[in-house]
Amino acid sequence: MGAMDDLAKNAQEFVEQNKDKIDEALNSEQAEDVSDTVLDAVADAVKKVLPDEHDGVVDDARANIDKSIGTEP
Repeated sequence: MGAMDDLAKNAQEFVEQNKDKIDEALNSEQAEDVSDTVLDAVADAVKKVLPDEHDGVVDDARANIDKSIGTEP
């Protein structure tokens, strides 16, 4: 587990040192475009597997995730 702990520590340090750049990237127009494409594909795939009565829940989850990424509120 030592290697995993080192990896987690390095990742945490990277995030802390680059927080401003990460926030800027997540709130960019490019992130919005990519996230919309990915979220649409995932939501469509989930809707194909679940019964239709769950479509609203899938759409709500997709919308909530989308609010956290990109430029659209």
